[in-house]
Amino acid sequence: MQAGTDLTLLADGVTVPIKSGVRLMIHTQDLTKAFGDHVAVDRLNLDIAEGEVFGFLGPNGAGKTTTIRMLTCLIAPTSGSARVLGYEVGRDDEQIRRNVGILTETPGMYDRLSAHHNLTIFAKLYEVEKVDYQVEKYLKLLGLWERKDSPVGEFSKGMRQKLAIARALLHEPKVLFLDEPTSALDPEASRLVHDFIGELKGRGRTIFLCTHNLDEADRLCDRVAVFRTHLRVVDTPGRLRRQVYGRQVVFHLRGPAEPYLPTVRAFPFAGEAEAADGKLIIALDDPEAQNPDVIRALVGAGADIQFVGELRYSLEDVYLQLMKEDETPAA
Repeated sequence: MQAGTDLTLLADGVTVPIKSGVRLMIHTQDLTKAFGDHVAVDRLNLDIAEGEVFGFLGPNGAGKTTTIRMLTCLIAPTSGSARVLGYEVGRDDEQIRRNVGILTETPGMYDRLSAHHNLTIFAKLYEVEKVDYQVEKYLKLLGLWERKDSPVGEFSKGMRQKLAIARALLHEPKVLFLDEPTSALDPEASRLVHDFIGELKGRGRTIFLCTHNLDEADRLCDRVAVFRTHLRVVDTPGRLRRQVYGRQVVFHLRGPAEPYLPTVRAFPFAGEAEAADGKLIIALDDPEAQNPDVIRALVGAGADIQFVGELRYSLEDVYLQLMKEDETPAA
């Protein structure tokens, strides 16, 4: 599916632009899954571009894993539609399974078999042409080559996770679904996976990433979705920060800051302003253009400015605020 004009992605009223001329690798329209009376995924609308690392964030039980299972043809949707790599879920399931890789949160392995034997079995199931080459390649890349002949039942949880990642990559999928890929990994192994994701993105792979590690999502993802049964919002981490918190500039002063509040509040472009502990915190729409005027006014009023910085909220701050708003009943 090719996007020939500027597209917009609608997420519960939030409109997010996608660049024109970009091939869409995942497209859903009102995708819904219900288990009896319980709706796990409610009318999900997503467009995910080729080469994009897309973060799918939400609390436990939000429907994230159910979404992955629908997109990888492990369970059927109740209603709505989805396309992966241009193939239609429910009609072209075999083609989708052949062209996507998936890492589940609790990947199953043959514990009595060696790591090499495990990967060989799955490589043959995927009809990989150069089985031995691919198995060796990913065992080495993920630091498991020295343990290739060890039974997987002897592996730590982190080693099993790395083996599962290798399994998901054996057939060089164009779309990769990762459900908590760094779960139980030590920092060194986590960095290896992060570098891997960056390398795959550089090769044009599309990665659908479910993670509870919001710092990981912040660093790796081009865009993130906040999801709880329904799609709350979709955007880049940077734009989400500005949507939720705006842009706030901190002026660090030598001495009390309260006397200078009238100076900054006199500017028509200044939003909410507060003073605390020798700092002025001011909401500005365009700090790059407005900071010089504020600095000149403060210096003119006698302020001794030590330094100026922008208040940066983490993606975790944004996520928790959105979850809080989602839980607050409408007035």
